[in-house]
Amino acid sequence: MSEGYTADFLGGIEKICRTIDKSAIARFTDRLFTAWREERQIFLLGNGGSASTASHFACDLNKCTAFPGKKRMKALALVDNIPLISALTNDEGWDEIYVEQMKNFYRPGDVVLGISVHGGKGRDKAGQWSQNLLKAMDYVHQREGTVLGLAGYDGGAFLEVCDECIVVPFDTTPHVEAFHVVLHHLITFCLAEKIQAAK
Repeated sequence: MSEGYTADFLGGIEKICRTIDKSAIARFTDRLFTAWREERQIFLLGNGGSASTASHFACDLNKCTAFPGKKRMKALALVDNIPLISALTNDEGWDEIYVEQMKNFYRPGDVVLGISVHGGKGRDKAGQWSQNLLKAMDYVHQREGTVLGLAGYDGGAFLEVCDECIVVPFDTTPHVEAFHVVLHHLITFCLAEKIQAAK
């Protein structure tokens, strides 16, 4: 039984590797490279497992792209300040936790990077998914910023609101969340190579 599940799971990963849009990955990486060149801030957002990916991605963008004599990337995961998130949830509501933080930190031209398995499509007991991400993305769009997304399934609302979105073309949360981590490592180390070579 477990061997069959393992084969199916890894088969899904192989299928994603074959079918994911490689040109979207290149464009997404170029957007972040431009942000580095222009010294823009990058704000990363996510809920649940995607929150941990946002935090990990921000860590790696800051640490793994740092080279002596080069400008540093400026990445901040807005999931990391738990007291602030709980205060905003209590006073403003869960939908506002990211846009309220953007009001503190955002400067015109900065980048927001949202991570969501369903890309803001679908609902559960608490209502529509990922509305806090979509509100922050809309805030940035209205203020001359760049909106990037990592999604899965069919891309959901992210396909409409993002300037560039990488969609993991698979319909299970474990595969999408796992491959988002693959993508964040791929993108980070591609950026590191580009930054190291930049004049």
